[in-house]
Amino acid sequence: MNATVSPDTGLKAFKPLLFIFLIINAGLFGSRSKLSHWNISTDVLLIGNLILFIATAVSFYFYYRSFQDNRAAGFLRMIYAGMFVKMMLCLFSSFLYIMIAGKEVNKGGIIGCMVFYLLYTSLEVVILMKVSKQKKNG
Repeated sequence: MNATVSPDTGLKAFKPLLFIFLIINAGLFGSRSKLSHWNISTDVLLIGNLILFIATAVSFYFYYRSFQDNRAAGFLRMIYAGMFVKMMLCLFSSFLYIMIAGKEVNKGGIIGCMVFYLLYTSLEVVILMKVSKQKKNG
């Protein structure tokens, strides 16, 4: 049970998140005209995707580091730090966008970013559960 998870495993585990980021960006660039027809701002989605990817990368780092600590307090500290950083980045970005856009806030873009958030968070949890099982079995 004292097995540690190597940094190489962390980079390998993070690759699906990078892949999703690239796929979403490619999809957004490829569907600009369709999205604008539906009055959804591709720029909001692209920037939101970048912010969510960064927030997920930071939280993934904290969650992954939590596996290195065998103490419950250390484990929980890393988990809370990951959640807090992700939440603060998302909240700050949302408020900044709403303040800048004013009445021109693109609701479709915000809903799209919420879908991206759910996608990134779900994938992050699945990946970390697999890494956790590897640690217990390794």
